[in-house]
Amino acid sequence: MLAERLNYRYLDTGAMYRAIGLAIWRAGIDIENEEAVERICKDADIRLSHQRGETRVYLCDEDVTKAIREPLIDIMASDVSTLQSVRRMMAGLQRTIGAQGPLVAEGRDMGTVVFPKAKHKFFLDASLEVRVDRRFQERKNRGETISRERVKEDLIKRDEQDMNRRFAPLKPARDAKLIDTTHLNLQQVVERVIHELKKKKNFRFLDASK
Repeated sequence: MLAERLNYRYLDTGAMYRAIGLAIWRAGIDIENEEAVERICKDADIRLSHQRGETRVYLCDEDVTKAIREPLIDIMASDVSTLQSVRRMMAGLQRTIGAQGPLVAEGRDMGTVVFPKAKHKFFLDASLEVRVDRRFQERKNRGETISRERVKEDLIKRDEQDMNRRFAPLKPARDAKLIDTTHLNLQQVVERVIHELKKKKNFRFLDASK
């Protein structure tokens, strides 16, 4: 929504890690086998396409947008993101995309590792219970049969793993604007970010007519 308001491109880096996780899972490779994982990374052709307000994810020309949202891939993506070889490859690809022009990049290490020199950084957070409620509702809307307690367990596990990984751990960049979204809906979060951007003299909106 923010990217559309600004007329910027949108980069969902989490979807990229999920696509790699899916490729590794399909290949039946143990993530401890870094040499095999690196081969998968080199062969995986990941492409993002923004269509009708939705980001479609392609893995070697296969639309895997739905497949990467399966619960198993949640943890798989977090597991593979702990590998330095995977993060190095992903960061390089993401910087290549970023060099093509203005974009809104979403991800757990965007402001600290991938784009440390970005002029505008935001770190969104919310209380654990609210995050669990949001994730639980998202998964129910997908048609999954799952308990709220299981969603909470999965979320805590992924957070702990991401915050404690050796390479590019989840943490706010020192110059990031922290936004607590606990009591904000989606539209209000977007408006809050735009409000913060408008206060900055060096920020420019793109003309959607061009």
